[in-house]
Amino acid sequence: MATRRQHLVDTAYRLFNEHGYHATGIDWILAESGVSKATLYKHFRSKELLILEVLQQRHERLIKQMKNLADTAREQGKDPINALFDGLDIWFRSENFYGCNFINASAEYSCLSDDIHQMAKKHKLALQKLIASYLDEPNKQKRVAKAAEIALLMDGAIVYAQTRGKKEAARIAQRIARQLS
Repeated sequence: MATRRQHLVDTAYRLFNEHGYHATGIDWILAESGVSKATLYKHFRSKELLILEVLQQRHERLIKQMKNLADTAREQGKDPINALFDGLDIWFRSENFYGCNFINASAEYSCLSDDIHQMAKKHKLALQKLIASYLDEPNKQKRVAKAAEIALLMDGAIVYAQTRGKKEAARIAQRIARQLS
């Protein structure tokens, strides 16, 4: 059974994901979780610290999932980068697609020095580093540049799918990424 702390994080994640960070108040999280305000503040001194924990856990899960997708593809003799786009395609077509938690967080906390914005940046840089680790380009500078281009395509596909409702955005970005090779 999940601890009260984890239950709060899970409830907050669901609400932030579906409704946004600013629109989801502490009282809503408490009502949905059934946890007291004292318990919430025992674990998190502020809503911002709760958001940071939600994003940290999401970051860890996503990086692990993306790595597993790419590793499995490589083990099967397939292109790991294509597997990442395949994962995006599945996500975009799911009932739980509300856009990227990190893109949404960076939009709602747009000050570049804000801790929440910095967490979003950390995630995006980690994802770009992960992408680079699966590229066969021997030249480090070119590999890093190509990973940045692929990451840009992925983020663009996420925003395109979210803002326009275009579930095929990952496939479009995947075709463009293939042209980069």
